[in-house]
Amino acid sequence: MASTHGILGGRLDRYLAALEYPDFRNMWFATMSAQAAAWALVVSRGWLVFDMTGSSLAVGIVTFATMAPSLIMPPIAGVLADRIDRRNLLASTYVINFFSNLALALLAWTGVLSEWSIIALSVVNGVARATQMSTSQALAANLVPQERLLNALSLSAATQHASRLIGPALVTPLLGFLGVTPAFMVCTVLYAVGWFQIMKVKKRTTGGIRKGESFFRSLGDGLAYTWSQPVIRMVMVMVFFHCGLTMAFESLLPNFAAHNLLGQHAAAVAAGAGALIHDHDAPIFDTDATAFATLMMGIGAGALIGSVYVGGIAGSLTRGRLYLLTGIGSGLGQVILSATDSMGMAVLACALMGASQAAFMTMGQALMQSLAADEFRGRIASLNTLSLGGVMSVMNLVNGALGVQYTAASILLLNGLLFASIMLGSAAFATPRRVYMRGMPGVRGLATA
Repeated sequence: MASTHGILGGRLDRYLAALEYPDFRNMWFATMSAQAAAWALVVSRGWLVFDMTGSSLAVGIVTFATMAPSLIMPPIAGVLADRIDRRNLLASTYVINFFSNLALALLAWTGVLSEWSIIALSVVNGVARATQMSTSQALAANLVPQERLLNALSLSAATQHASRLIGPALVTPLLGFLGVTPAFMVCTVLYAVGWFQIMKVKKRTTGGIRKGESFFRSLGDGLAYTWSQPVIRMVMVMVFFHCGLTMAFESLLPNFAAHNLLGQHAAAVAAGAGALIHDHDAPIFDTDATAFATLMMGIGAGALIGSVYVGGIAGSLTRGRLYLLTGIGSGLGQVILSATDSMGMAVLACALMGASQAAFMTMGQALMQSLAADEFRGRIASLNTLSLGGVMSVMNLVNGALGVQYTAASILLLNGLLFASIMLGSAAFATPRRVYMRGMPGVRGLATA
């Protein structure tokens, strides 16, 4: 096999080393395409609902419908990923999302798209995405040798976070000038590209569930194993609070963009730079929609930098300390965002949020998968997805409801301060303190240290 240096060259080797392996490389591109579609859909669908209703609660309900399957599907997906072929299971999720997005685009094009049809298709998208996220984490660990595992998992996480930049960047011009139908078609095409790439993966792999074992027995064994591992258990608890307090912002950003940044956009419009309103035939550029998408792109840009950066860090002590610092940064990024009414500062705050959140989640996912026995990887990944999607869905609904009574800025401020305080307080407990002071364990044998 050709050396990593020969393919990637120079100092990039340590950040992109796992891409040397063709199967992982194909899955990585597939994941990037699917995640870009997912985040483009978040922006397009979220703005459409806000534009239709003017309500952050309505956005929260649709976001909840998308993420609610993550309250149910991850345990099922985790058992499936440890029972049947992981590549085929992953490919099926791309097919489901292709057809659901195609239906969304056709309904929008024909003008019969309603709030209820958006909610129904959001549920379908959520079921497929929850299954995809659990399965891809487990499959990634099977496509590279052990010494490349942490890098591979970091790159897999990087695709999820970098897609926050790519997806919104693809649909922002369409939303501004052409509306949501072309944006939905972009999502459809991206899922088709993802399916094509995942079908190029040759390796077949499953977990260790015995034939004939019941679903509940398999699920119970996975929960017992996870709870028996102190470091994995610690990460699960941290992910729960992190997803609920710092990553459930989608239902708040349209409101924040429309109200906190409205003054800047109004001035731009008055100066003739924000909208083309010279005559009825001129295209109308929606500045509030663009502000929302721009904030999402800022989060994506920061996430790309953060996740790729931690993928190249080999030192366990550095990883341990960064885990603490990026957790605190996730909260402080929201605090800064809540205090600004400037687009420039808002984008910088979003970039800080994205970088901190991505680095924090990347290190946590990589740590859990590197310490876990292969037979349990699907189920452990599903528990992570349960927090990532399930907790986020509930908190997006809660935040959307709170946004009717309170400002988006005040909710962002409170949630950010709470999580930063939780991270600081975690140092009082033995296992987190050991990770922060001694570093992250890098091999399976240290899971119970």
